[in-house]
Amino acid sequence: MSTQRATQSPHDRIICNQPGIGRLVLRRFDPQRDSWEFLTQLLHRAFARLASLGIHCACVDQAASATRARALAGDCFVAVCNGRIVGTMTLEGRDGESPCEHYRQRGVVSLHQFGVEPAWQSRGIGRALLSFASQWAAARGFTQVALDTPFPASHLVAFYRSQGFSLVDVVRFAGRAYDSAILSKAAGASPAFATLQPAYAYPARAQHARR
Repeated sequence: MSTQRATQSPHDRIICNQPGIGRLVLRRFDPQRDSWEFLTQLLHRAFARLASLGIHCACVDQAASATRARALAGDCFVAVCNGRIVGTMTLEGRDGESPCEHYRQRGVVSLHQFGVEPAWQSRGIGRALLSFASQWAAARGFTQVALDTPFPASHLVAFYRSQGFSLVDVVRFAGRAYDSAILSKAAGASPAFATLQPAYAYPARAQHARR
């Protein structure tokens, strides 16, 4: 897999005041203090509803080694509340070998392994992560943020559309028994993010690196 990856910075984080939650920290996953096993179990819990609907995504039961490998293909971030990781996502630059044509386009960041602890859902954490992704991508010269979600999961398609994403394609990925909706939106400032009252600014634009 050949992907476009942004140069890492230890300052890629933001601290926000999220209504109803308080202090919300969005930062890089740190293998020195964070656990791949914990992150994997979080994804299992976050995707359990899809499994109950008969939609079997990789995140439903993947091993910690798979979580790690997929995260290291891009830039993995976590959402932290009260010292506990409650959400995560991985941002991956242009993948020239992806079966998804949109992911192969220059300037596109794709979002993967996106999940929020069920007990913390519907509290703005997912929206905060998506807004962070949009501004993070724009700060590095990317123009689009894209993701895929099971097309039969109409509640997820509706959620992403409510966050400004538009359907650009439908793809049947290898090993999946369902079609995936490919959704994309322009990278940049998000009105939803303005309500988070960020305490830290984003780092300066970095050069793209090939990995």
